[in-house]
Order: sequence, then C-alpha cells, then structure tokens
Amino acid sequence: MPVSAERRKQFRQIGHNLKPVVMVAEKGLSEGVLEELNRALEDHELIKVKMVINDRDARKAAIEAMCKAARAEVIQEIGKIALIFRAAREPNPKLSNILR
Repeated sequence: MPVSAERRKQFRQIGHNLKPVVMVAEKGLSEGVLEELNRALEDHELIKVKMVINDRDARKAAIEAMCKAARAEVIQEIGKIALIFRAAREPNPKLSNILR
C-alpha cells in the first residue's frame, strides 16, 4: 500500500536525524545484506541505507531491487542515502523509529 504524501513528509522529518543502519557496497545485494535489511526494517520500520555505489544508474537499480526484495517503499533518496519504510507486523515501541 503506497504511503500518502502527508505520511511521507512525516517520515522524511523523522529520517532526518537517523544514521544509516545498512550499507550496500559495489558487490551489490548479497543474502547477508538482505537478511540484515529485513531485520532492521522489522525492528525499526523506517531506516536509512547507504549505497556505496558510484554509478548513478546502478545505485538506482540496486535501491529498486532491494525494496522489491524486502517489500519496502523508498520514502526519499538523496545522493547515496535512501530512506526506506516497511510497516512491522508487530511494532516494538522501544525499537520503532515511527513510534518513538
């Protein structure tokens, strides 16, 4: 389900102070990276991902593939940082960046 424009704005405000929790390098999306991405999304719901890929098109393709694999949605993409959201099945108020 797509995120509304108003909710997207709220997520960008929350994401401004977040630090990247997942980093994707030139080798792309490995199984370990996807596992960590899924764990982080389940815990925090809204996360930043740093893409250490120099080619703009490859970076964009990697972000799309990552979101498709994790069933997540890109909220914002600035340079090499992507803000990604996926609602948790059972949000934990102590871990969730949305509920804090």
